[in-house]
Amino acid sequence: MGKLDDMLCVVTGGARGIGKAICTAFLAEGARVVLTDIDEDEGRKAAAGLGCSFHCLDVASEAEWDALAAAFPAIDVLVNNAGITGFEDGPAPHDPENASLAEWHRVHSVNTDGCFLGCRYALRAMKAKGTGSIINMSSRSGLVGIPGAAAYAASKAAMRNHSKSVALYAAQQGWAIRCNSVHPAAILTDIWEPMLGDGPDRDAKMAALVADTPLKRFGTAEEVAAACVYLASADSGYMTGAELTLDGGLLAGSAASPGS
Repeated sequence: MGKLDDMLCVVTGGARGIGKAICTAFLAEGARVVLTDIDEDEGRKAAAGLGCSFHCLDVASEAEWDALAAAFPAIDVLVNNAGITGFEDGPAPHDPENASLAEWHRVHSVNTDGCFLGCRYALRAMKAKGTGSIINMSSRSGLVGIPGAAAYAASKAAMRNHSKSVALYAAQQGWAIRCNSVHPAAILTDIWEPMLGDGPDRDAKMAALVADTPLKRFGTAEEVAAACVYLASADSGYMTGAELTLDGGLLAGSAASPGS
């Protein structure tokens, strides 16, 4: 018996990285998974490799969420995982003084609007049964300020707060539909590869990037996926409007001993 036996789970941004790891973990727990992604070629390839369904979805498009609702009008779990940092096309100013309004809107259209549209879809797709789990992939950056990635940090903070509004709204309706947010810090996915490279100094670069993390390592996509399995399952049935932080102790404070 799996923790998610026969549950229909939709995962956005599932073609790679954390999203793909979530799909893999959900399938291992007996779920029926719909992997969605804006990248149709990579999404179909990932879904075929995992043995699950695929649906092309731009999370910033209301029309495409409506199409998903027509295809899957009733679900048990939604993971709002798709997101962008703003740096996908290369370096650009994202600080509060020099970021462009267009770039601010682009990041928020995917991260903030996508979360809103996904939560709205999930509530409508779960309310007939009156149960379900919505998992919003926020970030450590949604809990602290990031001067060089202001739009990203603000969008992830919006996801964190909207999760609480959704949780309270569902509870007010008398539904057992839960909504929680997950806040990963440095998770070793392909997004880090251009920075790390494959040279002899790769290990040194990795160590430098997590030097301030008490556990002194990157997290893994599988560790994030395990947290999502917990939030999707009945094991977390009394948990809603909450936050799970996976940051190696980074926000706990300083691991250094005070001086004498």
